[in-house]
Amino acid sequence: MGLSLWKVYKFLPTKQVEDDDNTEESIEQLTFIMLDVFKNFNTPPTHNELFIAMIEHNNFDKKHFWRFNQNKLNNLLLKYYAKNNLTSIEDLYNKVSK
Repeated sequence: MGLSLWKVYKFLPTKQVEDDDNTEESIEQLTFIMLDVFKNFNTPPTHNELFIAMIEHNNFDKKHFWRFNQNKLNNLLLKYYAKNNLTSIEDLYNKVSK
């Protein structure tokens, strides 16, 4: 039994992975990029336009955020909506463009 517990312990992650994009700092960086990208649009962007603009942003580290995709952007938007009482990209655009 002791050997079994040791095996389980050995395979549990004990330190943060270098390219972990789910940390609070990574989410803050992506949020900053997302809000900065909105300044480049004259009208509310579509989900796809926002995604493309974010991955082309100067501060977007493609090596660190190699897992960033449309679904991760959707999750980022949903977290931001919940925090700021918003419901859509249009609401977010209107808030940022003020």
